[in-house]
Amino acid sequence: MPGSDPLVEQFPSNRRLDPQDSRDPLQSGGTTLTFDPTRVTRPAPPPLPVLRSTRKTEPGFLRRGLDSMHPALRHGTRRVLTLICLLPLLLILAREAPRLAQSPLVLGYGFTVLTGTIAMLYIAYSRYDDPSERTLRKRPKQNKLADFPALPPRPKVSFLLAVKDEIDYIEACVRSMALCEYDEDLLQIIVVDDMSEDGTRDVLRRLETELGITVLYLEKNLGKKYALVKACEIADGDVIAFTDSDCILAPDALSRCVRALVDHPELGAVSGHARALNVTRTVFTKAQDVWYEGQFRVAKAAESTFGSVTCVSGPLAVFRRDAIYNYLPAWAGDRFMGAPFRFATDRQLTGYVLGQRWRGKKLKRQYADSPFVTERDYPERAWRIGYVQSAKVWTNVPESFRSFMKQQIRWKKSFIRNLFFTGSFMWRRGFGPAALYYGHALWVVAAPIMAFRHLVWAPMHGMAFLTLLYLCGVILKGFVWGLAFKVDNPNDGRWRYRPLMSLLSALLLAWLLPYSFATIRRGVWARSLT
Repeated sequence: MPGSDPLVEQFPSNRRLDPQDSRDPLQSGGTTLTFDPTRVTRPAPPPLPVLRSTRKTEPGFLRRGLDSMHPALRHGTRRVLTLICLLPLLLILAREAPRLAQSPLVLGYGFTVLTGTIAMLYIAYSRYDDPSERTLRKRPKQNKLADFPALPPRPKVSFLLAVKDEIDYIEACVRSMALCEYDEDLLQIIVVDDMSEDGTRDVLRRLETELGITVLYLEKNLGKKYALVKACEIADGDVIAFTDSDCILAPDALSRCVRALVDHPELGAVSGHARALNVTRTVFTKAQDVWYEGQFRVAKAAESTFGSVTCVSGPLAVFRRDAIYNYLPAWAGDRFMGAPFRFATDRQLTGYVLGQRWRGKKLKRQYADSPFVTERDYPERAWRIGYVQSAKVWTNVPESFRSFMKQQIRWKKSFIRNLFFTGSFMWRRGFGPAALYYGHALWVVAAPIMAFRHLVWAPMHGMAFLTLLYLCGVILKGFVWGLAFKVDNPNDGRWRYRPLMSLLSALLLAWLLPYSFATIRRGVWARSLT
């Protein structure tokens, strides 16, 4: 209906009163309703973005057909369909393969990147299943599955948030946390204010009273990790979930992640699916939205098929308590190259879950006096980590070039630090996880070298054709990822912005790795979209 509010339709229980309605709102069907002043009323819904992914839509005929099949037949059909879709790229590889031996330096990099892209798309679309919707096919054998204790059917959840100077976004974020479709008596919401100075504290004081949440007001700026560990000191949930202060969650996002953990005891953590909240602001934010979709739907989905998602991302990160509790002091006190490391909040905590079987005892010995270790010593387990595509969360992405570059430098520093930790044991988790992890690491490390060779060295030596070939390959890869976006979002025309992100990555972001390494000891926790 034109002019209707989609949020009212999504939450019909929040009825707006007609000022011309003379009926007493405390009267219903002739029965007087008793008003209890001590009862905390449920808040109004936050302004969820109007995106196709927020709407309840019926699955298409292909999805309905696949869902009706026997699991083995369904997965076989998905493999065939995925191969058919990837056939044009496979034909390009087949055509260029004979020439590879003749010109390995010219064709080698592009051939390798295209091969890796095809492999990741094939794994993501032919093998991934959402663990909140169906039981995963690839699980530990029955004797090993018994090593993972089951969670209660409805575990208590501690939902944590650290915030600093986020007055423009914090209320919508906290309200979306409070509106999670989860038993109120089993949901503990803890917000830590890390010495905000912009009025955020005033907003939190009001929400603390209105919503009945717990707020910790720090009198000294500690940084995001220390602030979250402060929250963990009073968190008593079987599940510990995190979000970022500029995010808004779909009402069922948290419950879907918890369901995945309950149904799969081998999962020590799961990541939700993030998109851009401020997607309509600029061409820049539209391109980032499409890029986010691919990083989750393809990259995390591929890693998830091996139970080895390497970054449970901050917009919605959900962990079992026994998978991370003993390692929280190591996370807060993480040091790299002789200095405290304030980045890697997502990747490093994920690394402690992935690698505790091989690194756990040493980490606990380093913090043997910490209450997080002495309170209860959880066994080191070979946890798996998954990704829940249906757990939607929206995050504000940088709107200006300067803020985007600052974000990318932080992420590059996180990648470097994590490479020295997770990279030391990832080979132990099997061929598939190792190939994805080290293949991605090699691509990131090689990117500045390839950018220099194709964009600087080649033109200087009269090889402009090599530069053109490189840029054509970058654009081709962008279109491939854009078409993948189109498959999952058929009514969304933003897929065409994906090649722009590929060009930006090749022309600019590749150069950030050396700079990030050179300045890795410099870091301040701050968010800014402009």
